[in-house]
Amino acid sequence: MIPVRDTIPARRTAWVVRGLILANVGLFLVEVMQGEALEAFLYRFGIVPTYWMLASPSDLFRWPGLVATLVTSQFLHGSLLHLGSNMLYLWIFGDNVEDRLGHGRFVLLYLGSGVVAGFAQLLMQPHASVPMIGASGAIAGVLGAYFLLFPFARVVTLVPWLFVWEFVELPAFVFLGFWFLLQWLQGLVTIGQVVDVGGVAWWAHVGGFVSGLVLVLGLRPRRHF
Repeated sequence: MIPVRDTIPARRTAWVVRGLILANVGLFLVEVMQGEALEAFLYRFGIVPTYWMLASPSDLFRWPGLVATLVTSQFLHGSLLHLGSNMLYLWIFGDNVEDRLGHGRFVLLYLGSGVVAGFAQLLMQPHASVPMIGASGAIAGVLGAYFLLFPFARVVTLVPWLFVWEFVELPAFVFLGFWFLLQWLQGLVTIGQVVDVGGVAWWAHVGGFVSGLVLVLGLRPRRHF
């Protein structure tokens, strides 16, 4: 299923969402310009679980760089398709969440969910040796927040029916609930696997979504009567 748009217009311009999209696109161009140095670039700024496993608690000079990758990894992508799909979800679901939370709280939700997503993947696959990159963990947090804030919003979705694609309006709780279930089921398959090739960080999606559910409860402005 491919989301196309939702049916709730945002009241204010989502400046943070626009800024994040520009930042992700800009840094993808930086990646493209790395040429033969790209692999080293991704290993430096992506999350590499084995680096965390090999670092000793007393290695004070190494830990700041490792912790920083929890944020820097959120702005890197493995391909144009990877970037495009993430930015599509951010564009569709991010504006309403930013509208409800405000710009500053939305930044905290986005980056906080991305950090939790990184930790979730580290916990579930600590021996993976490839860099984990992408904004999907942070965007999963936005989806979790949207799930709570706008459960009955309609999401216009492109759905395959046999050999034909059709546009269908689905309630947000159905679309996002199915999305989360798929991530969780795919994540279960990877438990116990040692990952040494690229793939999808399913547990980052799960962790990001759950963190979005939790964080939005504390970040959403209280209504006074």
